[in-house]
Amino acid sequence: MQGFSRSEFTDTTRINAGRRMLHGFHIDLPLLLSLLVLVIIGILVLYSASEQNNKLVEQQLIRLAIAFIVMFVVAQLSPDTLRHWSPWLFIIAFIMLIAVLIFGEEGKGAQRWLNLGFFTFQPSELMKLALPMLLAWYLSEAHLPPKLKHVAVVLLVILVPTILVAKQPDLGTALLLASSGIFVLFLAGLRWFYIILSFILLIPTSLVLWFYGMHDYQQKRVLTFLNPESDPLGSGYHIIQSSIAIGSGGLYGKGWLNGTQSHLNFLPERKTDFIFSAFSEEFGLIGAIILLSIYGIIIARGLIIAAQAQDTFSRLLAGTITITFFIYVFINIGMVSGLLPVVGIPLPMVSYGGTSMVTLSAGFGILMSIQTHRKLIAS
Repeated sequence: MQGFSRSEFTDTTRINAGRRMLHGFHIDLPLLLSLLVLVIIGILVLYSASEQNNKLVEQQLIRLAIAFIVMFVVAQLSPDTLRHWSPWLFIIAFIMLIAVLIFGEEGKGAQRWLNLGFFTFQPSELMKLALPMLLAWYLSEAHLPPKLKHVAVVLLVILVPTILVAKQPDLGTALLLASSGIFVLFLAGLRWFYIILSFILLIPTSLVLWFYGMHDYQQKRVLTFLNPESDPLGSGYHIIQSSIAIGSGGLYGKGWLNGTQSHLNFLPERKTDFIFSAFSEEFGLIGAIILLSIYGIIIARGLIIAAQAQDTFSRLLAGTITITFFIYVFINIGMVSGLLPVVGIPLPMVSYGGTSMVTLSAGFGILMSIQTHRKLIAS
């Protein structure tokens, strides 16, 4: 058998050394590269959607830098450390949610932010991580599949912060919170009897939520979703203009910086909630498929990390973070495509924003921690 040449041996040595270095910093290379491609696309489409606003792009770059720093810091924490701090993180997030209802700052008709002096913070974003971490910690201590008493405790823990967030009001985040908690239960091996029972109870629960839990504007969003043409210049305007932007992109799109719906100000919230519409108009169906493929790679990597996790806490937490990320993408794209009601959820790592991006990056840091520390233990 022919041996390796000196150059091939040197290249292999360098590659292995690079892998060990990344491993030492607890960086998962496939996940990191996918995220970098995603944020580069986000910067390009934000530059176009913001009318080539350099200041806005600079602000986004600063937020991305902070988010990636948070991701790298969290990745250094071992799963045991994350498990230990899970109850305390939930308590802090819960106290902050109560503080928001008492003296939180208002904006756009909602009271969702705390002014911490040098920046404002949205505690519901912290709860998106704290809730699944607490539930994964609790269920990892119990015998799985969870018994009825464990299911009851988990549902109570899910219900309280969900109600607090819904009262801000922030229905989209409240639904994401509830979903993340349910995902932990599902991944813990929830019995099919409870799953079927929950679907049976879904109809009366939805009726109660409709008549007693939703504000008038939230009900109007649902009705508009069913028939946006009923109010084309009012509540149906967002969905109609978004659908026009996506459809007008065609197969290859109109080209970067050439979108008309966004640049002529027909498309609302084009830098945040409806940025996928602006992207689809300029890059077309091909661009949308590429973007969705990148999201698919990130989700697949997260599920692989969850499947390879060495303990119950890590497996439940990694699986929940990944599925919740998928729900983020699914709801936003379904919303701007007219397939779901408008609930104000940004497109992950692409939409303009700060707190949500930091929370998502912290979640990816947890995934990297679970994967890289697993390898260290195995070795």
